[in-house]
This record gives sequence, structure tokens and C-alpha cells, in this order.
Amino acid sequence: MSDITSNIISLKQQIPSSVKLVAVSKTKSATEIVEAYNTGHRIFGENRVMELISKKDLLPDDIEWHYVGHLQTNKVKFLVPFISMIHSVDSFKLLRAINAEALKINKIVYCLLQFYIAKEETKYGFSMNEVIDMISSEEFRHLQSVRLWGVMGMATFTDDEKLIREEFRYLTDCFKVLKEKYFPEEVCFKEISMGMSGDFKIAIKEGSTIVRIGSIIFGERN
Repeated sequence: MSDITSNIISLKQQIPSSVKLVAVSKTKSATEIVEAYNTGHRIFGENRVMELISKKDLLPDDIEWHYVGHLQTNKVKFLVPFISMIHSVDSFKLLRAINAEALKINKIVYCLLQFYIAKEETKYGFSMNEVIDMISSEEFRHLQSVRLWGVMGMATFTDDEKLIREEFRYLTDCFKVLKEKYFPEEVCFKEISMGMSGDFKIAIKEGSTIVRIGSIIFGERN
């Protein structure tokens, strides 16, 4: 049994069945991804558009691709035809671009709103006020080709577990407010994507429904 195979089997034993695992395969080869795929896993995440495009056609068609990185509007058209979910919608401009490209091919694209929850300037994301302004707008109500499935966030890269817990708890609180006040009838608005290799256990305890894990499965990035 390869390391990747044993790693993903071990990881799934640690994650509740109610939590989705996105195996983040950035910088990894198609051969390495197939090793994880052969365990029965089907959800993979990438954070660079052109890298994903170059791999996708080398891999099985039933992979559910999630985009987890910062997305530039000029790259949206490459993702929309095949992507299953975009985790990293961090501006209204980006959501409009996704809607426009999806409309052209009569497709609905599932998206998560990325919140800025970390104490790091290098992270992206909405504030709660920005999200409320957006979803309260007339323009938002006319978007036909995007569906919001929940929220996403990245905690500060730190050993301070208390801080990480507080940031994840804040994201869960944001989700609850949005669900209760703005999406009470939307069955699909249900996901909280938070937690990576270093902090997924804390994230799950704080309400995560999707974890995005790379190095525990594949080893350090190439």
C-alpha cells in the first residue's frame, strides 16, 4: 500500500461521515491523484486554474473538482464549464463574473462566500457587512446562474489554537446569521468550508462541514 493510499484511509477514519473531505492536490501529479482516487475518493481541490486545466483531462471524468484558491475574474471562463464548486468567492465582482460565464452555457455554478477571518493581510475575503450589502442588493437577486452553498474561511497560520478556534467560531456564527436571516428556505445553503491539514480537528469541532486537506494526504507540496 502506498503512502498516499494509507494516508487517505487513515484520514477518513478521523473525519466524521457528515464532513466532506476535499483532497487538495495542488502541485501533485496525475499519477499521485490517481492513487488517492483508487481508494474510492472523488472530491479533489486545486488552487491554480491553469494547473487544474492541464491535469483535468488526464484524470477520470467522475472526479468532482473544487476550486479553493484566489480566483481572478479573467480566469473564470476556464473553470465554469466543469467545476463542481468554487470555495473562494471573495468579491461581488467575482460572483458577477461567474454568473456571466455560467449564463453563457446555461449552467448553475455552486459557490461559497469566502470570509476574511484571519489576522493576516495576505488572506482574502468579505466582511460580514459586505456580504449583507451584496445579498440585500437588487443586482444580487437577479443573478440566475450562481447558487450560494455556504461560507468558507482560512484561519491565521499560527500555533495559537485559541486564536484559530475563535476565528473558526466567528465564521460559523456568520453562517448561522446568514442562514437564519437571509437563506432560511434555501436547503442548499448548508456548507461551512474551514480547516486544513494543520487545523482540521479544531475546525470540525467548531462546525466545519467541508475540510480541505493536502499535505496529510500527499505530503509536502512539490
